[in-house]
Amino acid sequence: MVTRNITRLASITAVSLNLLLSSTVFSAVFFGTITTTEEIPVAGAMVTVSNSSATHKQTVYTDELGYYSIKTPFEGTLTLRVRTPFYNDNLQTISVLNPEKKQLDVLLGELKTEAKISETLTASAHAAMLEWHSPETKTTFISQCNFCHQVGNALTRKPREQAEWVLIFRRMTRYGSFVPFDQAEEIIDTLHKNFDGSLVKSIQSNDFHSALANAKVEEWFVGDGLSFIHDADIAENGNLCGAGQGSDIIYELDMKTNQVTEYLMPDPGLPVGGLFSAFPLPIGIFTGKQGPHSMAEDKDGKLWITSTLSGQLVSFDTHSKEFKEYKIGNGALYPHTIRVDKEGMIWFTVAASNQVGRFDPITEVFTIIDLPVESFLESITYAMMPSFLKMATWLPIDLKAYGTEHLEPGASPTPYSWVVDRSITTLPYGIDISPLDGSVWYSKLYGNKIGRIDPKTLALKEWGTPLEGPRRLRFDSKGILWIPSFDESAIMRFDPSSNTFKNFPMPKLSENEWEVPYALNVHPETDDIWITPNNSDRIFRFDQKTESYFAYASPTRVTFLRDLVFTKDGKVCSSQSNLPAHAIEGGRPAFICFDPEGGLKDRRVE
Repeated sequence: MVTRNITRLASITAVSLNLLLSSTVFSAVFFGTITTTEEIPVAGAMVTVSNSSATHKQTVYTDELGYYSIKTPFEGTLTLRVRTPFYNDNLQTISVLNPEKKQLDVLLGELKTEAKISETLTASAHAAMLEWHSPETKTTFISQCNFCHQVGNALTRKPREQAEWVLIFRRMTRYGSFVPFDQAEEIIDTLHKNFDGSLVKSIQSNDFHSALANAKVEEWFVGDGLSFIHDADIAENGNLCGAGQGSDIIYELDMKTNQVTEYLMPDPGLPVGGLFSAFPLPIGIFTGKQGPHSMAEDKDGKLWITSTLSGQLVSFDTHSKEFKEYKIGNGALYPHTIRVDKEGMIWFTVAASNQVGRFDPITEVFTIIDLPVESFLESITYAMMPSFLKMATWLPIDLKAYGTEHLEPGASPTPYSWVVDRSITTLPYGIDISPLDGSVWYSKLYGNKIGRIDPKTLALKEWGTPLEGPRRLRFDSKGILWIPSFDESAIMRFDPSSNTFKNFPMPKLSENEWEVPYALNVHPETDDIWITPNNSDRIFRFDQKTESYFAYASPTRVTFLRDLVFTKDGKVCSSQSNLPAHAIEGGRPAFICFDPEGGLKDRRVE
């Protein structure tokens, strides 16, 4: 096991000194009113304070009168930024040498140029300008081109020649996008014609709600522009851990000291890329062999991790910092989402081989459950995939380079190399445990189904979902299952007692925009549903009682979140996980936590 403390403390003395300082009450309170130059109060504006290294940020929102108050533990030279749509950011540098209260009233100047307005609009506004000839192709594009990163952010909307879009399309299909042959050319042509540098004119509606002023957001930036943190989870010791999927690193954030430590996972004895070494993984980002993806904690405080590239489960003891590997076998490829039931059994989906796995940590025995298939082609895919992966490593053709080459001048580009329809797999994805009877439920992302497994008999039953793209599903305290529809900008409610669905479309910032809800989770105290929309720099809270959504704007642009987890004191946390990370504002991934009552606590300080 290798650890790396990213603060580079030089000695035990330095560590002790740092811990002493971090435990010292050393804070400043900034408060004031945010108004326009016409002296109109700005409700919902984000006031962010960054530490001197810009690695740790705290944000509150103004109330309906434009008032804010933020308490921060930072000292030294700090940056205070005020941000709200359609106005210039206001930046101030502030020196804090002693605990103090300081009034800072800020005037915001309206953005004057169409270019600046276009530049600051969310990715969803730019993506909405894509003009599609076929509704079916648009649906495929949303489903297959939005699950690793935002589409429409500054990096992805750059004007490019047609041939360059062809090469990008080829590369994306090798990363796991499935596009029918007859839709490939339209996707490439649409991106080329519409992402041409033209300014986007969109009137987005950022509705204010009173709960916004009660909230506080905290961000900790880690890694670098090539780091890729997939899921995050809360450990028994209260630390926030993240799975560095590209580099086989587990990140651990101590939210009391704000220290981040990196733990390098053991070498599984496979080539870079693991079982998928013959195929092109995101260049420069995937340099590992394990590919840690999803995490869940058991009753003993161990974190269990699905290693997508090595076909293993790996446990991480957050006390001893030791790893232990468990090879799944049984043809299991790409173990995906993981959960732990009340009996301590570990359950996980296996995406590339249409399975759900169960692991008994006492006997160390795996039980692999083959899920129903939808077609003969799908059954052939699963049967041949393990052998194909082995054979691919023997081929004389470099599959990693194939299709990513530069085209010669005058050459006719074709997108057709390796274009595959998603009908070859239903892709088992999310998984969760019913709080009522311990039954295990999973989603089939491309099969548009959910399924139930009896934990004792392992009997199976599946239901088709009314909307497409079910991803990370979760139960509430009453045994109701909530499912994000990635493809159709909505969440679905399923009642297992009546076998009935109800759909709730997600609010959009303007007409024709779409959201891509990747994951959701249910707050253990309020039963509110928290959702990651992922294309509009927001996070959503859905109130079951009123069946209404509340949106919280993210302080950092290009927000792309994965699984949501809750701290013991009610914070909602995730990982800032756009791939590549250098597209994120600030150029690095981050841990991020939303505290629904954090802003209210800061105001009480006064």
